[in-house]
Amino acid sequence: MKTAIITADDFGVSIEVNAAVEQAHREGVLTVTSLMVTGAGAADAVERARRTPTLGVGLHVALAETPPALPPAQIPDLVDAHGKFRIESLPVALKLVGLKSVRRQLEAEIEAQFALFEATGLPLDHVNTHKHMHTHPVIAGVLLDVGLRHGMTAMRAPIEDRTTLAKFEPVSGIDIARPFAKLVQVAARKRGVKVPDRVFGLAWSGAMHAERLRGVLAHLPDGVSEIYLHPATGPYPLSAPGYQYEAEFAALLDSSARAIVAERGITLARFADL
Repeated sequence: MKTAIITADDFGVSIEVNAAVEQAHREGVLTVTSLMVTGAGAADAVERARRTPTLGVGLHVALAETPPALPPAQIPDLVDAHGKFRIESLPVALKLVGLKSVRRQLEAEIEAQFALFEATGLPLDHVNTHKHMHTHPVIAGVLLDVGLRHGMTAMRAPIEDRTTLAKFEPVSGIDIARPFAKLVQVAARKRGVKVPDRVFGLAWSGAMHAERLRGVLAHLPDGVSEIYLHPATGPYPLSAPGYQYEAEFAALLDSSARAIVAERGITLARFADL
């Protein structure tokens, strides 16, 4: 059996993303989305999700770009003088490994983001992180601990199957995060958390246009695969340079993609359906 969970990341970051997510689920192949609870468009995203109950909504834990859930004074080692996250910096990454006080700040921030999600009243379909930051072993461990306390049952381990991609468009370069992502998958499954067998979207992040989505679906392996995209109706304040947001939105609405799903007998699912 072939099962595809087709995800849109960054729900709640802007109205442009929110509108694309809602339309791509109603009219296209999108099955789930991941909510940034501190995003500028989070309230609008929650309203759209409430009127679209068939859309699975998970938590997109954001430790970069969007504001923290906690006041900066409570997480001084995780933010800069302007209250913006700096967890991606090497000094902070090392502090997470060596200092319990910094890990406690991380745990408190992740707890706060789970609490904000719970306050929406939406069922928690899954959990992942912005920029896959839970491939950092310490962040992964804290996320599992906190998530299980809050009813997390499924999460993403960003392990891409490049053998499948090579069947229609080979990818160059080394996937340096793969070993860490594999550790996430193993650790999560040991603790009873559901994780797809593989993920598609890393190599072409921001460039999963219609032809590529069709290629993934046409060559989809057996088992459970997650395919994630970043749809938007247009640019927005936190847009990543070079990302083809509108092309990814169009891919989710592509009638040929839906035809491949039907022809190949692919089951479109939410994490909650596993």
